[in-house]
Amino acid sequence: MNLANLLLIAPGTLNFTLSNTHFIHEKIKIIACSLGLLISMSSFAQVNLNSILNSTNSALGNGLSNDKIVAGLKEALSVGTKKSTNKASVMDGFYKNPLIKIPFPEEAKQMESTLKSIGMKKEVDKFVKTMNRAAEDAAKKATPIFINAITKMSITDGIKILKGGDNAATQFLKNSTSSALRNEFKPVIKNSLKKVEITKYWNPLVKSYNQVPFVKKMNPDLDDYVTGKSIDGLFKLIANEELKIRKDPKSRVTDLLEEVFGKK
Repeated sequence: MNLANLLLIAPGTLNFTLSNTHFIHEKIKIIACSLGLLISMSSFAQVNLNSILNSTNSALGNGLSNDKIVAGLKEALSVGTKKSTNKASVMDGFYKNPLIKIPFPEEAKQMESTLKSIGMKKEVDKFVKTMNRAAEDAAKKATPIFINAITKMSITDGIKILKGGDNAATQFLKNSTSSALRNEFKPVIKNSLKKVEITKYWNPLVKSYNQVPFVKKMNPDLDDYVTGKSIDGLFKLIANEELKIRKDPKSRVTDLLEEVFGKK
């Protein structure tokens, strides 16, 4: 092919080549813009996410140091446990509080109904009262166990509580003390049940019930039952106190609680 012919076809070829090059450049621009937009959106989202997380984590304590926040959580638990044990350990602290009153053993509900149906309601009620009296007596022993666990709270524990729900501090305490409480409470409950002469009320109930034809014989471990219910009742009270401190400024009764949870 001579130069003249080459020049004749070159413009078309050149136009085609330039057109493709232009198309490719435009595609590259679009891809670049898209990537830039995605990176920008990703960065914006990350900034917003970080802001949300930071605001959530600093909502309690208003940007205070971890040490200060943990001190505030310890203070909240100390106040909550003292109030709770004081409420539970007085006369009728369990018996006249529907939230924590210890009922007739669940596994013996049929026994309770049967006894009431044969005219022993008064005896059943006396028995329930004596169980609650034992719990009120045992509750006095709880405070040192709670305080011991609270003083051992670490910064890691505090951060978990901070990120937890409204009863996160109570759950921490429950996980930390349930075993010690049971070990401490059970002998106290046993002595308390003896003190209130529980067997005087319980044994006749069991004897009367077990004499009813065709019933399943019953004799639950009262020491175990009352111990478990006593501990459950205390944690219900503590959870309520924790919620008050978190939600109600009037319950922040110390300077540290006000500093960490907010002023009245």
